[in-house]
Amino acid sequence: MSTIAPLWLWFFFAGSVVVALFVDFVVLRKQGAHEVSVKEAINWSLVWVALSLAFNGLFWWAIKDTTGDVTVANTKALEFLTGYLIEKSLAVDNIFVFLMIFTYFSVPASYQKRVLMYGIIGAIVLRTGMILVGGWLIAEFHWVLYIFGAFLLLTGIKMWWAAGQEPDLESNPALKLLRKTMPVSKNFDGEKFFTIENGKKLATPLLLVIALVGMTDVIFAVDSIPAIFAITNDPFIVLTSNIFAILGLRAMYFLLAAMATKFHLLSYGLAVILAFIGTKMILIDVYKIPVMVSLGVVVGILAITMIWSLKTAPKIAEEK
Repeated sequence: MSTIAPLWLWFFFAGSVVVALFVDFVVLRKQGAHEVSVKEAINWSLVWVALSLAFNGLFWWAIKDTTGDVTVANTKALEFLTGYLIEKSLAVDNIFVFLMIFTYFSVPASYQKRVLMYGIIGAIVLRTGMILVGGWLIAEFHWVLYIFGAFLLLTGIKMWWAAGQEPDLESNPALKLLRKTMPVSKNFDGEKFFTIENGKKLATPLLLVIALVGMTDVIFAVDSIPAIFAITNDPFIVLTSNIFAILGLRAMYFLLAAMATKFHLLSYGLAVILAFIGTKMILIDVYKIPVMVSLGVVVGILAITMIWSLKTAPKIAEEK
C-alpha cells in the first residue's frame, strides 16, 4: 500500500501534531482545573475543524504540485474530508460512553479535561500502530477487506439494537478486571492518580477512569479504523484524517455533553453509517461506490438523525 503524498508533508503533519499537543498542554496547564463552558468548547471545536480543513487544503495543493493533476488532487482531498467526517461521526459514540463513565464515577467537571487529554495522546499512539498494521494486512492480504466489511456490518446491526438502551457499567468486564488488579480509593485526591489512606497507597478513581477511557478507545478504534479503509487505501489519508479527528475530541466532548439529550437518536444514524461502510467494503471488488456518494450518504444520515432527534425530543420529554 503506497501514497503519493510527498515526504515533506509527512514531516509537516508529524510536526503539526506535536505543536498542537504542546499548545494544548500549555493552555491546559495555565488554565488549571476548571469547568469548560459551552462557549469555550464551541471556540475550540471551531479551531480544530479549521485546522483540519486548512491541512486538507495544503494536502490538495501538495498533491496537485506533485502530480500536476487537479483531478487526482480533488479526489484525494475528498477522500480526506470523507474519512475525517466518518471519524468525527463515530467519535460521537465514544463521547457518549465517556459521558457515562464520568457520570458513573462522579468525576468533577474540572478534572474531565485532563482525563480526556491523556486519552487523546493514548489514542494517537494506539491508532497510529493499528493503522500501520491494518494497512500492511490489506496490502498483503486483500481478502482482509471482506472481514473488515463483515465486522462493520455486524457492528452496525448490533449498535442499532443497542441504541436507546442504558449501558450497565457496573457489569463491565474491564471495570471488574481493573478493580481486581488495583486497590482503589473511594475518594478523589485532586488530580492525583494515587493517594495514601491509612498508610496504604491506593489508586484514585481518576486513574480508573483514565484506564477505562483508554480501553474504550481501543474498542472503538477496531470499528473506526476499518471504516476509513473503506474510503481509501492511502495510508497518509487514513492516518491524517483519523488523527485530526481525534485532536478535536476533547472540545467536541464538552460541546456534545451539553447537548447529549437533544441528539438522542444519533446512535441509530451511526449504526446505519457503519452498516453502509461495511457493505461498501464487502462489495468493493464488485462495485466501488464513489467517494462523493459516500460523503453524501454520511452527511445525509447525520443530518436526518440530528433533525429527527430535535423534532422528537419534546414528545419524549412529555412521555416521561
